[in-house]
Amino acid sequence: MTSKSAAARATVYGYPRQGQNRELKKAIEGYWKGRVTADALRSTAADLRAANWRQLADVGIHEVPTGDFSYYDHVLDTTVMVGAIPERHRAAVEADALDGYFAMARGTQDVAPLEMTKWFDTNYHYLVPELGPDTVFKADSTKRVAELKEALALGLTARPVLVGPVTYLLLAKPAPGAPADFEPLTLLDRLLPVYAEVLADLRAAGAGWVQLDEPAFVQDRTPAELNAVERAYRDLGALTDRPQLLVASYFDRLGEALPVLAKAPVEGLALDFTEAAAANLDALAAVGGLPGKRLVAGVVNGRNIWINDLSKSLSTLGTLLGLADRVDVAASCSLLHVPLDTGLERDIEPQILRWLAFARQKTAEIVTLARGLAQGTDAITAELAANRADLASRTGSPITRDPAVRNSAEAVTDADTRRSQPYGERAAAQRSHLGLPLLPTTTIGSFPQTGELRVARADLRAGRIDTAGYEERIKAEIQEVISFQEKTGIDVLVHGEPERNDMVQYFAEQLTGYLATQHGWVQSYGTRHVRPPILAGDISRPEPMTVRWTSYAQSLTDKPVKGMLTGPVTMLAWSFVRDDQPLGETARQVALALRDEVNDLETAGTSVIQVDEPALRETLPLRAADHTGYLAWATEAFRLTTAGVRPDTQIHTHMCYAEFGDIVQAIDDLDADVISLEAARSHMQVARELAAHGYPREAGPGVYDIHSPRVPSAEEAAGLLRTGLRAIPAERLWVNPDCGLKTRGWPETRASLENLVTAARTVRDELPTC
Repeated sequence: MTSKSAAARATVYGYPRQGQNRELKKAIEGYWKGRVTADALRSTAADLRAANWRQLADVGIHEVPTGDFSYYDHVLDTTVMVGAIPERHRAAVEADALDGYFAMARGTQDVAPLEMTKWFDTNYHYLVPELGPDTVFKADSTKRVAELKEALALGLTARPVLVGPVTYLLLAKPAPGAPADFEPLTLLDRLLPVYAEVLADLRAAGAGWVQLDEPAFVQDRTPAELNAVERAYRDLGALTDRPQLLVASYFDRLGEALPVLAKAPVEGLALDFTEAAAANLDALAAVGGLPGKRLVAGVVNGRNIWINDLSKSLSTLGTLLGLADRVDVAASCSLLHVPLDTGLERDIEPQILRWLAFARQKTAEIVTLARGLAQGTDAITAELAANRADLASRTGSPITRDPAVRNSAEAVTDADTRRSQPYGERAAAQRSHLGLPLLPTTTIGSFPQTGELRVARADLRAGRIDTAGYEERIKAEIQEVISFQEKTGIDVLVHGEPERNDMVQYFAEQLTGYLATQHGWVQSYGTRHVRPPILAGDISRPEPMTVRWTSYAQSLTDKPVKGMLTGPVTMLAWSFVRDDQPLGETARQVALALRDEVNDLETAGTSVIQVDEPALRETLPLRAADHTGYLAWATEAFRLTTAGVRPDTQIHTHMCYAEFGDIVQAIDDLDADVISLEAARSHMQVARELAAHGYPREAGPGVYDIHSPRVPSAEEAAGLLRTGLRAIPAERLWVNPDCGLKTRGWPETRASLENLVTAARTVRDELPTC
């Protein structure tokens, strides 16, 4: 490509918040524990913001984002910005804004937090706004203005980023006490003046552009919702006291929202042009492009870690030059969803490291593409040649293909994905074999990962203790976990997973085809960060992964101990997946490896096996037209993992923090014997959804919200359990927390589980006797 566009600039929509060494996490958790002052926390945050902006500017990013930084969650920040503080949190916020902010996120012993769920189809969690007919919005632009001024003081060109008003309302739920059929979108006319005030404040502070993120527009939208989009940007565009507006949408194709936005009186659009949203290119041409407007083209994948095909992206950018007045280059979405820097990795082979791009490498790719677009390909000849060589290295590497694995996957038949007996017959066999009471109690799998456990793991890596010493520590922890559960009266036990660093990484480190990082941290929610492994090649299981520790735990008790595995869809969703073959093919490979583990657990005497699939819903495509194909391979992969066991072996699965209503049929299609689901924050909504569907199997809607430090009382748990019983009969209802207990401390875990068992016994005694 030799055409030039002098206007081309490089930018990003957002950047990882945590710092190179997770300084933000440490400062926030220190503040919660009283070891870090509020001023020290604010100072750490300011230093991290400045370091991010300088790094972006130094590499050649022309316009840095502000306002994307958050202590916990950017949607919660938007709730503060528009003054939509829930009634139960207002006193705390008024008493101390910072503590009140964290109370909304985490709750207190007396006040429940906001509900948490997944941000579209990512593994990032946001705090769900609670809105009702009486909600009064009030602008608070303090954070946005302050961070903009910080960037401008460094001499940088800065663009504040806000969650757009329509997406904010579409993400919200009716507040407690609001009519169940209340639609938060009806508050749009009440919300827009608040956005107008914030925009005016940002203009006065020096903003030339403001970005309004509207990712909800890539989902299927009704005519009424599209009308709301048109009204919102007609009204905001008509404001005279405002910066120029850049409306950004990403994660998929815009579809019917694109012509609405193309005609809106705003100065720019930011669109996703990666493979997932390739249809945006044709759709943009079909509406006549964006004459007189700025187009920010997201051609670098902001959600995966493979290097960009620079030549292909330049071709896309060249086509876009004729469709807008100005074309700038960006990642497809915020870089919040990828790790910070491949340069920190020391254990990945240099050959493979050439294939990877984390946030810093992606910004370099964006800058290179902007330079090539503005100055022509001759200006980036060396970069293009190196990129072609790196791409060819990956394509031709034997690391990516294992003929034996591919032959096994191709040999799978439908019979391999079906249990030998229908559920009714299996359920009778399992009840006879396990002998559990009504309302059996269990936990989801993990118990607190104490500081001592983390130190032991670090000591093993550093060679300060040997394998034997480490394993003795793990045995002692399992003994404590089993002993506590027996004394508490839990019916189906777990070994607590003390040997596991992460529910995906632990397995990835034992499967061929996966790569583990040392510093590839990505925010999941709040201060919770994960290191998603990288799925680089074909998958197989060299040897058993969990049998030893599960069998050891079972040797300590006569009660059943669950075997605990992470399911194939979640192994993909919480990894950086390969982009060189369909996801369904990769899922089948992972399922075959896990099937071997399930069968080995059963052979070793494990009668209850849980295969967690918390990501089944989050990976659901954003467009309904794509659901059927995804759910077909996703549910098949789960059944392939679990279908080889005897009828009296009970298969559990678990899901959490997602909207389950639209996948109830898929949950049914998994053919698991028992499913446990998040339900505490959503007040047993999922139990009602299962009942409405006629779900015929056993279920455990959670009665203990583990993402809050508060300890639920026995009566509170019993109240939720009674609500669950109105939807699910006692013979099919389990009692359990919402999720695993890894992030909780032992004191709150002990108290909460003791209350959970008390609640189960109380409600069990209330049941009619036959």
